[in-house]
Amino acid sequence: MAKNRSAARSSRGTRRRSSDVVCVDLFCGAGGLTHGLIAAGLSVAAGVDLDEACRHPYESNNAGATFYARDVAKLKPAEVSSWFGSASTRVLAGCAPCQPFSSYSNRYETKGTERWSLLNHFARLVKAVRPDIVTMENVPTVTKHEVFDDFVATLGRLGYHVAHWVVDSSEYGLPQRRRRLVLLASLYGEIEIREPAPSEPATVRDVLSDLPRLEHGQSHPEDPLHTSSRLSDLNLERIRASVPGGTWRDWPEELVAACHKRDTGRSYPGVYGRMEWDEPSPTVTTQFYGFGNGRFGHPEQDRGLSLREGAILQGFPGDYSFVEDGERIHFKALGRLIGNAVPVDLGKVIGRSILDHLAEHQPSSKTSRRKRNGREDRQNSAVLS
Repeated sequence: MAKNRSAARSSRGTRRRSSDVVCVDLFCGAGGLTHGLIAAGLSVAAGVDLDEACRHPYESNNAGATFYARDVAKLKPAEVSSWFGSASTRVLAGCAPCQPFSSYSNRYETKGTERWSLLNHFARLVKAVRPDIVTMENVPTVTKHEVFDDFVATLGRLGYHVAHWVVDSSEYGLPQRRRRLVLLASLYGEIEIREPAPSEPATVRDVLSDLPRLEHGQSHPEDPLHTSSRLSDLNLERIRASVPGGTWRDWPEELVAACHKRDTGRSYPGVYGRMEWDEPSPTVTTQFYGFGNGRFGHPEQDRGLSLREGAILQGFPGDYSFVEDGERIHFKALGRLIGNAVPVDLGKVIGRSILDHLAEHQPSSKTSRRKRNGREDRQNSAVLS
């Protein structure tokens, strides 16, 4: 349907896998990280998420990976270990929901939420399962919280070499400015993330310009996900008055919302804007489909982003299936799946960084057997206790 570099990718990768390296993806969501790991050449055995809505996108687009609807807080180490099978190298990913660590949560009291404990439960599983490599992705502000410091300290005490970075995903091929923390930890030795290749960033035009035109409130007959939300008459006037890269400050006075006319509202220019064709998009949120929820107006069409366009900006291929055929499209639910996903391009970088590391630090088969036997002893003890 679209001749852009994201949409042209098939949702089922065909690259050769390393069968000795197996990944398990906790908090897998719709499968962005898993899809990137598979594209990098890794095998993913399982994805875990509490949201049953993740099952279809996860399993239908990621061959060989099985979805498990589980609460990570209640997940047993023995079950996680069983998903790895006889793999000589085990990779455990745990990209816990980022909302508790966001800048919004830092401004408002959210420490009572159970989500703060998810990183601790990830640490619990790492301690019991003892994977060879651990990885996570989250918002950069996670580093400001004690729970993150505790997590890193736990990994260190367990013998992992830990490193983390804040990266801009647009430097790794994603057509979106999205700063994220990436953590990698290995029992084999020091581990590094791949340096970005020197190149111009991918732009909105690169990935969206060939998609069929839509009116606001319209769906494309060949792709139900290429559907845009309906605008009110007032917001239709507002988007027609908007320029790419601009804000509501470009509008005539009669179109400006009352809240923005107040002194407190003038400091929030990051809403009601059009994207620019020749720049990466702003950070995709869970409400990217709403014109008033950020700078997510289409660069030239008078509408907000379609769900498909948001998914492509997150690195998902243009044929990535998010719903069963004939299933009703719910903007809020799909916006959450897409906006919360680990970008596929960042997943590829993580996967390739792991393979680079293993090429330098691959242990001998004797070491692997000894390590595996030690894991089994610990897991048996955990089961008995």
